[in-house]
Amino acid sequence: MIAAELTNQMIPPLKLSDSGSKALDWMEELRTSELPVVKEGKFLGLLSEDIILETDAKDLPVASYPLIATACKVQTGTHYYDVIKVATDHHVKMVAVVDETDTYQGVITVQDTVTAFSQTMAVQSPGAILVLSMPVIDYSLATISRLIEENNAKIVSASVTEDPLDSSLVKLTLKINQTDLTRIIATLERFEYRVIGRFQDTGSDERQDDRFGLLMKYLNI
Repeated sequence: MIAAELTNQMIPPLKLSDSGSKALDWMEELRTSELPVVKEGKFLGLLSEDIILETDAKDLPVASYPLIATACKVQTGTHYYDVIKVATDHHVKMVAVVDETDTYQGVITVQDTVTAFSQTMAVQSPGAILVLSMPVIDYSLATISRLIEENNAKIVSASVTEDPLDSSLVKLTLKINQTDLTRIIATLERFEYRVIGRFQDTGSDERQDDRFGLLMKYLNI
């Protein structure tokens, strides 16, 4: 899924001539703490609620407030994984979308991307999640995939992150299309892969809803 498919047209951009109080009213109505600011079709940055509230004069024009995340934008063809990365890098909850001429098209909220992700096969398909830790030099998704497939299972999705406590290690999170991981874990451990987490899907829609709700709460959106 790309940015053009997720662009939110329901969040209006602010003009430089709009007032801070108008911005606050819109934020309250839309239940957001940030709004995009646009001038002549160009994205200038985001105005945050905190910046307005820190001043005593809420009726100043938007042009009087400092903007944040002035480079927080993606093109319409950007994959939504990269949209999430841009939002994370700028510590904001929405990302501006521009076309090939850098003309503003709308925004994508983090909530939009989380919703999109929740609809993917990686989330919807039954299975279980396995987390492995290993030295960077030992990481080979092809090898790990082969070991898993030897147990009549397949990897539905995979993500790799650096261990925050040791840059020589990586954490590999796998979604596997089986709920019983016993044989798979035994095989991986036999090849000296360290399993540090396992989460089995019970098939309960209620539990999936609870997990999604917790994720939304964690993101504070």
